[in-house]
Amino acid sequence: MAYEQITSINNPNVAVGIKLPFSQTNGRLFDLSYSTEEQALSNLKNLILTKQSERIMQPLFGTNLQKALFEPDDDLLKLSISNSIEQAVSFWLPYISINELNIETVVAVGNSKEEHGVTISMKVSVNGIQSEIPITFLITASTIEQI
Repeated sequence: MAYEQITSINNPNVAVGIKLPFSQTNGRLFDLSYSTEEQALSNLKNLILTKQSERIMQPLFGTNLQKALFEPDDDLLKLSISNSIEQAVSFWLPYISINELNIETVVAVGNSKEEHGVTISMKVSVNGIQSEIPITFLITASTIEQI
């Protein structure tokens, strides 16, 4: 039995996890990931998009990005966001290394209104393997989303 479990990990037809955020695809209740890299990136998105104290029984899971939006736009803001992300990733996802992290303040336009916000762009490695997928998030007072 243990041998079958180990060999199924390398099988591209066997799912290794559920992609987050939840969505229905191809008539399935959840969209599944079929590689460890894909699942690791999904876990990273989940960690960054979760507000600290939002998850029941895990109040430290997530980041403080939403709180940072109401701070003055200076170098300390970018440092605070960077520290929040790096600490969360190193604690909750130690198999992911952040190779590049860029934080920019922006004015986002959505629903016919302008909002001040922050974009976070990053490149990561999963277990030492460079990911070719850049990840970018937009955080405003009304939303935190991957773009």
